[in-house]
Amino acid sequence: MESQKTFTKRIGGYLHKMTPVTDASGKLLHYVTKPLMVELKPRDVMQIIIGSTILALPVAYTEEAWKLGEELPLLNVGFLSMISLVFIALFVFFNFYRFNIKGHVFNYIKRVIATYLISIVVVAVLLTIIQRCPWETDFMLAIKRIIVVAFPASMSATISDVLK
Repeated sequence: MESQKTFTKRIGGYLHKMTPVTDASGKLLHYVTKPLMVELKPRDVMQIIIGSTILALPVAYTEEAWKLGEELPLLNVGFLSMISLVFIALFVFFNFYRFNIKGHVFNYIKRVIATYLISIVVVAVLLTIIQRCPWETDFMLAIKRIIVVAFPASMSATISDVLK
């Protein structure tokens, strides 16, 4: 059995990598299909929301996270945010785009930024609901607490986005 050049085809609204498999005479036997998860679809957004909630809930309810947001200097919180983005970018690259980056750079960047921003919004809503984001009195403390809790939330969001 021999396989020929692969191509991309949209099946049921999703991109798939199609690999034709032929016999020695060149007769097509079948296609091997593999989903290409390079587009950010509504289903992926829901998985990111649920995934970020998985770790945002237990971390957001701990006093240690609130105190860490109070005590960490802004520079350290900024580094924590950058580390989150780097981890997301690396994980997404190696799980979705490593062999398919050509022609999908914009989708890659969109997925990384969307994962982080959705995690930030989920954490902000949760911390606001439990009254641990003092938006009116100390805006910077609210932002710092969100970033601290968003670190694990964005990691779980990234992991859940891989599940299909």
